[in-house]
Formats: sequence, structure tokens, C-alpha cells
Amino acid sequence: MYLYDVETKKITASNGGYVDGGPLIRDSFVKLGRSQRGILYEPVIRTEKSRTAVVIVHSDDDYSTRPMGGELAKRGYVAFCGAVSDRLGTLDQKLLDVKHIVEFLQYYLYVDNIILMGHSGGATLMSAYQAVAENGAAVFQGDHMLISCSVKEDLPAADGLMLIDSNWGNGAMTLFSVDPAVKTEGNGMELDPRFDMFDPANGYDPAGAHYSETFKQEFFAAQRERNNRLVRLAKERLYAIETGRGLYNDDEPFLVAGGTQMAPGNKLFPQDTGLLAHTKGEYPLLHGDGTISTEVVHSLRKPRGKKNPTSSCKMGTLMTTVKSFLTGKAVMADESYGIYADGAAGILWDNTYNCPPGNVKRIHVPLLVMGMTGSYEYLAAEEIYRNAASPDKTIAFVEGAGHNFLAEQECETFPGQFGDTQKILYDFMDRWMDKTN
Repeated sequence: MYLYDVETKKITASNGGYVDGGPLIRDSFVKLGRSQRGILYEPVIRTEKSRTAVVIVHSDDDYSTRPMGGELAKRGYVAFCGAVSDRLGTLDQKLLDVKHIVEFLQYYLYVDNIILMGHSGGATLMSAYQAVAENGAAVFQGDHMLISCSVKEDLPAADGLMLIDSNWGNGAMTLFSVDPAVKTEGNGMELDPRFDMFDPANGYDPAGAHYSETFKQEFFAAQRERNNRLVRLAKERLYAIETGRGLYNDDEPFLVAGGTQMAPGNKLFPQDTGLLAHTKGEYPLLHGDGTISTEVVHSLRKPRGKKNPTSSCKMGTLMTTVKSFLTGKAVMADESYGIYADGAAGILWDNTYNCPPGNVKRIHVPLLVMGMTGSYEYLAAEEIYRNAASPDKTIAFVEGAGHNFLAEQECETFPGQFGDTQKILYDFMDRWMDKTN
């Protein structure tokens, strides 16, 4: 396989070859059905570890050529890295996409163990899949759910789950991103100045914001109210669709100005590093020199300082559909909602299946949760771990690693300060999988 970088005009041959002096691996393009694809990474010389396959798929992005597959194959495992068939589709359809991958590995490659790996928003998909696979779709059905899971097929369960720098859930990340300054739905230009998080009078500073307690309380209250109003609106439109009174007979477009859940759209905590700054408890922290300490784990991220994208249709607007929103991007919050130094509160995890902190309550296979201290999402790992029902659960943090596992340059006072954070991460995952299987 060849990878062409359109910016640098460089071509890299990735089919086989030694990776960083490691063992010989090969990759093979795999197409599943009409619209799903991925790449299978395998060690050329198989070992006992090769009887374990890792599935790496994100809920919205294509992970086919991410480094994860090669890194795991270097360590002896089989890894399938791919994409869902429709990133804008419902979470239910994405669960079936994962099923196709698991069945391919089970019945074509005859592997003995399947491990699901969810990174970032992929943790939403993988934790939802495993919860349904272990318990059936009924586990996410009933009047308490924002929308019931519609999957009718049995899903083959995996033997283990790794949630690596998981986000808080795609629904929670949408909640965190909803801009309370929007006055009229569908209009990203008319904004209420009371909720301007880039106003120095409210505590903003390009070098790092320090919002006042009053501003934060008012902001989070208004954010909760708008978020819950949007969820109720989506539920009303779903009822209209199901009773034949919708704008279309199957689904409807659903737009949220100032609601994109990507990192630039998250509100307050990317600018104020005093929020989501440290864990509640003490946990293992992996250091660059190979040592592991147990301590309250502090964030090393730096403030983003980027301007609000709410007024941008392309960058700031969540463009989805009613059913995709309710299955994959919606969660409710109660009056205690807020984001604090040691986590988030007031999120109703049990009313949806698009948030790992709720999903892991229904999962019982061995679980590995890891957070990257240079990442803006690292603290979700503690919430997931504390909620997890698995009797065999492990948590660890990697010092200085960013969201994509490499040391964040802005975290370092000198190059290499935190060592090879990517190697530290994958070696820890290797030891966990070897022990688990």
C-alpha cells in the first residue's frame, strides 16, 4: 500500500518492511460489503500473541492509516484499523459496522481473542457495542432513554475493551460545546454578549483564561438549558417522523449552531486550564524514564486560546440528523451540571448509550482505561474507571502524552522531557493484553 501526502508530495510505501527496527509486518486492504473498508496489520512471523486481534474504529473518523495498527503488529498482534460505513449515520448502524469487522476476524482469520480499542470518540462506539453485545439491545431501551437502541441482530461480544484517551462521550462533548450565547436556533451571528467567553471582563486571557465563578455558573446553567431544549426539540421531531408528520419519511436534518463537538468548539475548559485540571483520586502515572508513580494526576495541557467558531457554519455548526443526534450526540444534564477542576457533574449518563461513563456500567469483560495528561480529554478516564462494572479493570495515565499519544510540544520545557510517550503507551497496552489473554 502507498500513502501519498498531498502537501509534502511524498510517497511512503507501507506494505511490509521494518518499522523502527522492529519485526517485519504487512498490511492488507480489506473491504467489507459495499461501503466499509479498513486495513489489516499483521506480523509476518506469527506468535502466540497473533491469536489476539484488536479492532480500532472511530465513530466519525477513518483510522485506517493511523499508527496504531503498525505499532500493535510490531508487538505481535493482529490489528484492524478502519472506518464506519457512514460517519453521519446513526450509532445503531455503526454498531453493525463493528459487528462486520468482528465477524471477519473471527470467521476468516480464526483468531481466538478480540479486543476492542476505542480512542477519543471511538470509545463511544466501542463501549456501546460491547454493552449491547453482552446484554442485548434491550439494555438501552425503555422510556428512560432519549431514544431506544434499534439493533435487532445479535452482536458477537469481544473478550476485552481498551478505552485510550476516551472523550467523555459524543453526547457529553456536544453538551460541552453548545454555545449558550446563541439567541435563535439556526443563527450563529446573533449572540448574547453576557456569555462571551472571549471577553476579558469575564476572565478571558489569550495566555490562559481564568473565568470568574459567577460567569462559570451562569454559563453552565444557560448551556444546560439550551442543550436540554435541543434534545427535547429533537425528540419532538422524532415523534413527528414516526407518526408520519415529519418533513421526510425516514429522518430530518438537525443543525446546532455553536454545537460542533470537535476540540475547537468545546467551551470554557480549553481556554481555562483550571477546569479539568486533576483527578479526584490517586492513580498510576507512567513516566518517560520507565518508572510508575501513584498520585493525583494533573493535566499538563496548555490553553488553546482560539476564538469562538460559533459564527462559522463550517467550523462551528453541528450538522446531523434527528436520529443521528439522538443516538450518537445527545445527552441531558440536571441542575447540578458544571465543569470543575476535578471533573464534570450533573450529566445523565444512563439516559443514552453514546457516553462511555454510562456504557461501562453494563460491561464485564477486562477493561483498560488510559488517559494522556497533555490531552484536553484525559480526565474522562477517571470517570469511566469509577463507573466501570468490570471486575478486572485497569487504569493508567501517560505523563506528557497528547491526545494522539505523542508528547505535546507545548507541554515540554525541553525536547524529549517525557521520553517516547507513544512507546510507553503501546508497551503498557502490550503488557495488559498479554496478561489478559
